[in-house]
Amino acid sequence: MLEAGNNNELPAIPGKRYFTIGEVSELCQVKPHVLRYWEQEFPQLKPVKRRGNRRYYQRHDVIMIRQIRGLLYEQGFTIGGARQQLSGDSAREDVNQSQQIVRQVRMELEEILHILKR
Repeated sequence: MLEAGNNNELPAIPGKRYFTIGEVSELCQVKPHVLRYWEQEFPQLKPVKRRGNRRYYQRHDVIMIRQIRGLLYEQGFTIGGARQQLSGDSAREDVNQSQQIVRQVRMELEEILHILKR
């Protein structure tokens, strides 16, 4: 769910598992100190920390950073507004996922009931 605008001009995300803060900085065109600040402000952003507190971001983290960047820099949201927007999106996705699971389970139960009635 990348936002329109400058995100289309960002470099493609390479197909690797982990990225350093410097690599993410280049991929998202955001300075490393901003990335560290966003980690404190956005609970969805949790890079893996290894030896010496070195951060290693995964692909989903890079996508999340690009979403945050789009909300803040291109759509003009405040930090609080962007946080609320992202939590609202994830809540809607959770509800949709739950509804899909319930539908699937119901269909499977109906099939089982049909088989048992034979």
